[in-house]
Amino acid sequence: MIRQIAIWAALSGAAFFMTPARADAPSLRFPLDCDLGEDCFIQQYMDRDPGPGARDHTCGPLSYDGHTGTDIRVMDLSDLARDIPVFAAAPGIVIGLRNSTADDGRDGMVAGQECGNGVLLDHGQGWQTQYCHMRRGSVSVTEGQRVTEGAPLGLMGYSGNTEFPHLHISVRRDGEHVDPFSVDGSCSAAGESLWQAPLPYQPGGFLTAGFATDIPAFDSIRAGTAGLDRIAPDAPALVIWAYLFGARAGDELRLLIRLPDGDTLHDVTVLLERTQAQLFRATGLRARGDAWTEGGYSGEVRLIRDGTEIDRITAETRIAR
Repeated sequence: MIRQIAIWAALSGAAFFMTPARADAPSLRFPLDCDLGEDCFIQQYMDRDPGPGARDHTCGPLSYDGHTGTDIRVMDLSDLARDIPVFAAAPGIVIGLRNSTADDGRDGMVAGQECGNGVLLDHGQGWQTQYCHMRRGSVSVTEGQRVTEGAPLGLMGYSGNTEFPHLHISVRRDGEHVDPFSVDGSCSAAGESLWQAPLPYQPGGFLTAGFATDIPAFDSIRAGTAGLDRIAPDAPALVIWAYLFGARAGDELRLLIRLPDGDTLHDVTVLLERTQAQLFRATGLRARGDAWTEGGYSGEVRLIRDGTEIDRITAETRIAR
């Protein structure tokens, strides 16, 4: 239900258009071809804390110290195979681009090229938008080209200083970074926005979940290869795992595994002790004696904050020869 509400707010926003705080400010459209809250999520916002800490425009923790833009991510690296287009958020002129940085995240980052492959647009009156971490070779515009709102710029990638596949978009006016969610600089969800339609704020949630025969490596979860659709009856263990973003200290994760007949096989609640941008947790049972009963198994993981369910995700697997 949380995600359904978020999607409704994003897609039916025509009646909720906001007037920019400055008359000369660009009106921004969402810059990716994805469904926010379903197959892409905003993991980090611009840092609004002037000190050494970090807070987003709602005064929440979805940022890090000195972060200058908005990070819109997909679930894992396998999603990049969908060729996710990046669009110009407003009409402008291409005044800078890079298209040759390797798609290896931080492992392939070159000093001075933290943005990776990207495009810089000038919108006039001192306003600019920058698009980072795009796929090598995908940038489809040229320097000096005039583009319309919604014009394709290239594809989401994994280049530059990044630990997860995402688009980093930053907004600047006269060289100063501006938060498009609250241009007046306040730490409040009611701040004036540059977005044409309001983008839902999801204070953390699940990316993916699945079954495995042991606790998976984090690299396999980030790559999208950890989940098993079929497990042998003689598997040494049955494990459910969940990958999530925006976790806060004190959150609870409830992880359940259900037998083919619907009865609960495993039910564990885990207390999260740290606020983290992304993490995974796993739990399960070792095989004891006889083989696992064959059939379809289901799993469910719930994120609970201050006694309220924030998000829920399900997974399925089949035990069969």
